[in-house]
Amino acid sequence: MPRATHPNAFLAVRSTSCIAVIYATFIFAGNQVAAEDVSDATRNTDTWRIGMSAAFSGPASALGNGMRVGIESYFESINRQGGVAGRTLELITIDDAYEPSMTAPNMRRLIDQHNVLCVIGNVGTPTAAVAVPIANEKRVPMFGAFTGAGLLRRTPPDRYVINYRASYAEETARMIEGLVNELQLSPNEIGFFTQNDAYGDAGWKGAVAALKEIGFADAEFLPHGRYTRNTIDVEDGLSRLMDPRETVKAVVMVGAYKPCARFIKLARKHGFNPIFLNVSFVGSSSLVTELGQWGDGVIITQVVPTPNGTTEAAAEFRDIVPAQHQNFVSFEGYLVGKAFVESLRLAGNDATSETLIDAVESNHAIDLGLGIRHRLDKHEHQFSHQIWPTSIRDGQLVLLEDWNQSVVDAKRFEVQGTNQ
Repeated sequence: MPRATHPNAFLAVRSTSCIAVIYATFIFAGNQVAAEDVSDATRNTDTWRIGMSAAFSGPASALGNGMRVGIESYFESINRQGGVAGRTLELITIDDAYEPSMTAPNMRRLIDQHNVLCVIGNVGTPTAAVAVPIANEKRVPMFGAFTGAGLLRRTPPDRYVINYRASYAEETARMIEGLVNELQLSPNEIGFFTQNDAYGDAGWKGAVAALKEIGFADAEFLPHGRYTRNTIDVEDGLSRLMDPRETVKAVVMVGAYKPCARFIKLARKHGFNPIFLNVSFVGSSSLVTELGQWGDGVIITQVVPTPNGTTEAAAEFRDIVPAQHQNFVSFEGYLVGKAFVESLRLAGNDATSETLIDAVESNHAIDLGLGIRHRLDKHEHQFSHQIWPTSIRDGQLVLLEDWNQSVVDAKRFEVQGTNQ
């Protein structure tokens, strides 16, 4: 059945605002279907209802829309094959614009009014800070959120929180390893530029822990610039790192693509050209586009392998997701969708939120087409711990096999500087 007329194409749903109606539409599907509030008595037993609260508008919308494309594409492919246990998958989405004040009512609406089995693919750490307590309170799984924050990775894990991606601590630890071991930088030559909220804190704390692990006791006192979420007000943060009393040769960045791109452009235009490193949440494709000619040598850690790779998962992803929407974010959405479906199959024909979690924790091997088998249990609620460093070269993302190459790629800015 063609995607544009599929009966389970992306739904448009009403927001919690009392003065506006916000339609969350599937960005490459042509049709819109209004999602009605339902009760258990009227719920369609031929459908698995899955919820998602993410940024479909605002500065972080590329992340929400990318995750939605990947998840929805995979769900549609499963629906064309008859669904799971004879029931189709229906993804109900509500925009939170990356603002926690919108996420909380969205979560309650999805759970209390739409009776979702699970919430999947939510985007962001500040939004997760309010979503996780609601998921735990309502005993509804929160699956595969697009964040690496520690608040979703407690020890022991929260029963109703299942992660796909590696943590920010793992991403920033890989950055520190590359800077210190492969580029031979001194720890005191590293600085930070982070979003001034729980997301920025999570990445910064991960890097600090990694530095302390290698014996650098003063990591908390390294230069640290910040900016406010959903703004591009980066000047104060940049001035902190350009302080002539500091010697910053690498900047670990934990932010969104627009402010990070503006920071890098301004820095290079003013002759400040350290190694810039971004965590995956930045949104690689959006950062590459936003940086344009200023991007060469910028490093981005990834939590999924390249979607252009040779794995079975990458090949299937390229087959079901339109080319213009294929990137690291939508590939993560696809893998999250697949991990959820495989877990749902394990839970059986009459799966509930509880039996879904039981199935995830069963230590049963789950094959996502990546050449490895994933096993989760009561003590392990994260599918992947792998990191793939990439860098920008000639406007393209490439796997970073030699960290010195990123230094070479960035050298031209030292020569050309403000002549760009």
